[in-house]
Parts: sequence; C-alpha cells; structure tokens
Amino acid sequence: MLKSENIESPTIADVSQAVIKIRSSKLPDPAKIGNAGSFFKNPLIAREFYAKLIAEYPDMPGYDVDRHTVKIPAAWLIEQAGWKGFRKGDAGVYPKHALVLVNYGSATAKEMHAIATSIVKSVEEIFGIILEPEVNII
Repeated sequence: MLKSENIESPTIADVSQAVIKIRSSKLPDPAKIGNAGSFFKNPLIAREFYAKLIAEYPDMPGYDVDRHTVKIPAAWLIEQAGWKGFRKGDAGVYPKHALVLVNYGSATAKEMHAIATSIVKSVEEIFGIILEPEVNII
C-alpha cells in the first residue's frame, strides 16, 4: 500500500492511513450494511496437527505462536470451506472478507447465529478445527 503511494519513509500517520484504506476496501461500511465485524477468533493448533494439515493443504497459512503452537487464519478456513459470499435471505458472509458476517436488511439474530453455527460445523468437518466466536453472543 505504501509503495503504491510512493511513500518511502512512512510516518505514523501514513501507516495509519494505509491501514484504514486497506480495511475500508475489505470490510463493509456499517452505515451501509449491518455486520458483526470479525466474527471468529483465529484458532491456535498444535504444530504436529498443523504439519498434518499442511501436507493435505499446502497453501494453508500458519503463523508461529511458540514452539508448540501455530495460528491459522479463520478467514482462510471459512473461505476454503466455501462460505465467502454465502447468503441465505438477508443473512450472509461478506463477499470481500470471509470473517465478516453481514445482515443485508432484516435477518434475525437467530438467522445470523444459524449461519455462524453452520460455518463452525463445516470447518470442523473439513479441517478438524473448531472455530470460536470472537463476538459476545447474548
């Protein structure tokens, strides 16, 4: 982002503006479309389990947490499971970012929860990883 703007020595303000611009391009504007933001936590898995998964899914990203643990992007898992852009009625998954659940108009909390539950079940069936909500469900 900074290179594309020809900024070679970025200031804190430059970095802040770049982050805002990137987020704005990937995340829905809450004034235009209701959303629950980043809905799921990035799961932490054992390095041994990650080694098995990477053998089957070589493009799976993973980030070292410590000697024993790897963090997997929940958005990647959700997208690979086919949920990115999914919509049922007014409840759905944002087409530009698989981690964001959206309400296109009049979806109920029950309908939004049903999609979240289906995503968790799907990701667990495919990858053996249980996603945890990042949001508070009341």
